[in-house]
Amino acid sequence: MIPRIAVALVAIEHVYILVLEMFFWNKPLGMKTFNTTQAFADASASLAANQGLYNGFLAAGLFWGLFTNNRTFKIFFLACVIVAGVFGGLTAAPKIMLTQALPAAIALALVLWFGRKSAQG
Repeated sequence: MIPRIAVALVAIEHVYILVLEMFFWNKPLGMKTFNTTQAFADASASLAANQGLYNGFLAAGLFWGLFTNNRTFKIFFLACVIVAGVFGGLTAAPKIMLTQALPAAIALALVLWFGRKSAQG
């Protein structure tokens, strides 16, 4: 149950990011969240929407793993979130490693740990 909750929280976070990037990027909430100006947000809105869509795909894969109880899907999509979070942290804002990569890494560790325990018992 603990790994499922952790995976669900990562998936929900990525739905939230999708909403921010696709619908609120150039609105006060999005600009405050991403620390951007109106001019930058307006100029980059289509790029942000594209990023949001990709975050939605990550969330969809995690939800699919939860609904089908497919451990491989969970592992693959959590690994994708970790890679994206590390890359974002190195190229955009270091806090992305803490807000995206770290929760996914914790969820992945839980999925692997509890999967190992159930395989033994």
